[in-house]
Amino acid sequence: MSPTHEQAELGQFIPLIYHYNMLADPARMNAFRDAIALAVPLGSRVLELGGGTGVLSFFAAQRAAKVWCVERNPELVGAARRILALNAGGNRVEVVEADAFDYLPPEPVDVVICEMLHVGMLREKQIPVIESFKRRYREKFGGPMPRFIPEGFIQAVQPVQQSFDFGGYYAPLVLLQDPSALQPRSLELGTPVAYQISAYDEALPAECSWRGELTVDGDGQLNALRFITKNVVTISVEEQRSVDWFSQYLIVPLAEPLAVRTGERMAVDFSYLAGDPIATLQPVVTRSVSAA
Repeated sequence: MSPTHEQAELGQFIPLIYHYNMLADPARMNAFRDAIALAVPLGSRVLELGGGTGVLSFFAAQRAAKVWCVERNPELVGAARRILALNAGGNRVEVVEADAFDYLPPEPVDVVICEMLHVGMLREKQIPVIESFKRRYREKFGGPMPRFIPEGFIQAVQPVQQSFDFGGYYAPLVLLQDPSALQPRSLELGTPVAYQISAYDEALPAECSWRGELTVDGDGQLNALRFITKNVVTISVEEQRSVDWFSQYLIVPLAEPLAVRTGERMAVDFSYLAGDPIATLQPVVTRSVSAA
């Protein structure tokens, strides 16, 4: 079945060629490899929802006795089967062509891996897929619920002055930024403020929204907000540490830039549904009526 426009827009059919960027991202790969090594018990059963090329299932297969890797895109299903066959332990992974919204494993599992992640919980269907899985899994198997990788996320927003000048061409567009790189075109006008903290083993929010205030730490032109998503990939109680991975930062230009001064407080208001297209995030920023 060929993908509809909506499915393509929401990231359900990312072409195989773009998965190279994920495989070549050391921050992502190292975080999930380390988290899986910590969280997947030896001899366990693991389910991956939205497996892509199968790399995370491969990491799990180094410890698990059985892994089900669920992928909807036929191109990726074929690629995952071919690539896993080239890697030691890949025979412990069964690649299943199915929709993650519908699939349940034939038996209970110990761990569920799901990396349908995008900054802001936008575009990809991470939250709806996991909520659907939990409801259907509980109906079929009862408790306890498997452990989730990632285990949770923290979302934050930050005021910035962003250069949208490209060789003399002014283009205030939504931008993505590498969290590990310096961003000389971005001037931070305040510290990030968390607006959402959730754990996947708890009820997940269908809506991502916030109405609050940001404090300006320096003079400048507030013309954009930076959205930050920190994925808590796993928590090791024994080692008293967490394995974390940041999604790419998202820069969202404001409709009306504001000249701001140190100490000013800005009222921020935004709301969108988890999995919505990026364009639905349209924050409104005004000067706060609160006393500075």
